[in-house]
Amino acid sequence: MIEEPRYNLTELLACVAAGLLEDGCSAFVGTGLPIVAGMLAQRTHAPGLLIIFEAGGIGPHVPVLPISVGDSRTYYKASAASSMHDVMSASQAGYVDYGFLGGAAMDCYGNVNTTVIGDWSHPKTRLPGSGGGNDVGSLCWRTIYLMRQQSTRTFVNKLDFVTTPGYLTGPGARERAGLPAGTGPYRVITQLGVYDFNEATKRLHLLVLHPGVTAQQVQEASEFEIFIPDRVAVSPEPTVEQLRILREIDPRGMVIGK
Repeated sequence: MIEEPRYNLTELLACVAAGLLEDGCSAFVGTGLPIVAGMLAQRTHAPGLLIIFEAGGIGPHVPVLPISVGDSRTYYKASAASSMHDVMSASQAGYVDYGFLGGAAMDCYGNVNTTVIGDWSHPKTRLPGSGGGNDVGSLCWRTIYLMRQQSTRTFVNKLDFVTTPGYLTGPGARERAGLPAGTGPYRVITQLGVYDFNEATKRLHLLVLHPGVTAQQVQEASEFEIFIPDRVAVSPEPTVEQLRILREIDPRGMVIGK
């Protein structure tokens, strides 16, 4: 008899993402998995996490997963029911520690495309665009990317369009472009593992493998070369308590599934 898996990939990614958020920090979260990660962190190791929503909810204690960043639940017991202008201004002023983003494609320096696939004038696919993505990636101190489908189509040598800047062309390029010193991509989480960026080169660097994943799989799922150290840590599996809280956060399985 084949035993059912104790957790699914989304639950693993939520736990990994939540683990990056410290108590007392602030985090700009978007719809879906970032909200789940923020809520999980707040209900476990980071009760003082200040969650910030794009539509203006600042510091809420969300009772159950909202369907969007403008859902009324994003203001539940909040410090402020503010506006998009205010939360973007807070990022610009340096008050937001972490920003969560996604992306259709990324290069080795953490630059991200969410605009078009193919030529700008006659694209193969027109994507949603920036929204607040460029603001978050440009102004939050640390950007965390959640990219569920790492492959040679999403980890690419050259982007068709740079929607959100990572480290642009390498060391010092963000600062030369006028972006705040010390900001930039911090972690990338995919279905295969967790990545950071080498301090000297600003290139993507494998940090952690997820359970059952090999370094070979990581490299095969990227057009560009990923630095892989000789010894790589493995993500901890979700605990029984984390899974219980996740299912309390998302009882209908809108994000984590059933």
